[in-house]
Amino acid sequence: VPERVLTNHDLEKMVDTSDEWIVTRTGMRERRIAREDETTSDLAYEASLKALARAGINPEDLDLIVVATITPDNLFPSTACRLQARLGAKKAAAFDLSAACSGFIYGLANAVNFIATGIYKYVLVVGAECLSKITDYTDRNTCILFGDGAGAVVLGPVPEGRGFRSFVLGADGEGGELLKLAESGSENGPGKPVIRMAGSEVFKFAVRIMGAAAEEALDKAGMNKADVDLLVPHQANIRIIQAALNRLELPEEKCM
Repeated sequence: VPERVLTNHDLEKMVDTSDEWIVTRTGMRERRIAREDETTSDLAYEASLKALARAGINPEDLDLIVVATITPDNLFPSTACRLQARLGAKKAAAFDLSAACSGFIYGLANAVNFIATGIYKYVLVVGAECLSKITDYTDRNTCILFGDGAGAVVLGPVPEGRGFRSFVLGADGEGGELLKLAESGSENGPGKPVIRMAGSEVFKFAVRIMGAAAEEALDKAGMNKADVDLLVPHQANIRIIQAALNRLELPEEKCM
C-alpha cells in the first residue's frame, strides 16, 4: 500500500459526509492513496518482490505474469509488461486483465489452468489499482469507498490432493451502466474520466451474487458450509460481507 492515508475525518473536510455515516454504511475508516508520481506498476512491483521472496522463486523462473487492473499505467504497454521488465523476468509472458472488482479471481483462474495443463510452471498473479486517479472527490457516493494498493501471489504445481479445489467466474454485462468509468462534466465541457456508481443497485447485486458464488464454489469443490475455515472476501463494504457470512452461516471470526 502507498504511505499516504486518507481518513474519514479528512473526507469530512472535502465533501458532505461524516465519519459516523461512512463507518455505519461501509465499515471503512481510512484508505491508502498513491502519490501523484506513484503508479499501479509501482505498487505491483513492491507486492511482487515480497511474494517472490516468500515463494523462494527468482523472477527469471516465472513463465507468466498476469496483472488484474482497471487503472493501468498506460493503455499499452501493459502494466504486466512494465512489471516484467522491472523484475527482470525475461522469459515470462505478460498481460493485463480487466475485470474490475473480480479481476484478481479471474487472474487466479487463468493461472491455475495454465499450470494444470502443464503449459507453464510458475505464474505471478497481481491485483493492483490506483483508483484514486479515477475517483471524483466531489462525489460522496464514491470517494469514500476507493483507495490504492496491490497484492501478489506466486502459483506453481503442487502434489495431488493440494491446490485449488474450484472457482466460479461470472459476469452480468447488462449491469454495466450501474458502475462505470464516465466523463465528469463541467461548465467548461467534458472532464477527466471518473467512477460513477448507482450505489443501491450495485449493493443489492453484490449481496446476492457474493453469497451465491461462494455456495457454488463450495458445491463444485464437493464441500459444504461447515468445511469453511476462513472467508476472504472482496473488501467493498462491511454490510455486503455480513450478508455473505449470514448466508454461509459463518461467524465473523472466520472472516478476513
